[in-house]
Amino acid sequence: MTEIRTHHMVYGTLVDFLTGEELTDTDDERYRQQLARMMVEELSYHKQELEPRRFIETLFSSQFVRSTIELTASLEGKRFLVLRYGPGSLVSRERSAIAAARVLEKEYQIPLAVVTNGRDAELLDTATGKILATGMGAIPSRSRAKEMISELVFRAPLEGKKRERELRILNAFDVEICCRTL
Repeated sequence: MTEIRTHHMVYGTLVDFLTGEELTDTDDERYRQQLARMMVEELSYHKQELEPRRFIETLFSSQFVRSTIELTASLEGKRFLVLRYGPGSLVSRERSAIAAARVLEKEYQIPLAVVTNGRDAELLDTATGKILATGMGAIPSRSRAKEMISELVFRAPLEGKKRERELRILNAFDVEICCRTL
């Protein structure tokens, strides 16, 4: 049997709050589950408005990367927000969250992104890259999002070199090399 090397402490399995799927139980997954539960129980989103674990796959310079978007939120039939989780510094996650929001959908760019470490958060405008709000309270509630949605701009999808640039950013920022053995 091949040993899988990882920096994550594995506690067994847990049941996904949104989908009921069985997932590997790690500290990071516990934070992801807390975030999903917060979105439903505190911020009043419906479970069906939240889509967990969407991903974007990239291959540049022989480096394959699967970038996971922890949650994507939808209202009125449109995905308007991506939420990306990662432990540690938020500033180091801003650019990859913006890139993910710009290329995840084929029909439009998602206008908002949240980066969070489970204790702090930033709400980002994906068109400008500007921080709109900070703190866990920056994550818009469902009622606030309903107020915001008519003012959000769902820009045309990126094409050609502009799309490739965002995909390269995802590839570079999301490559995981800490768990490899040499």
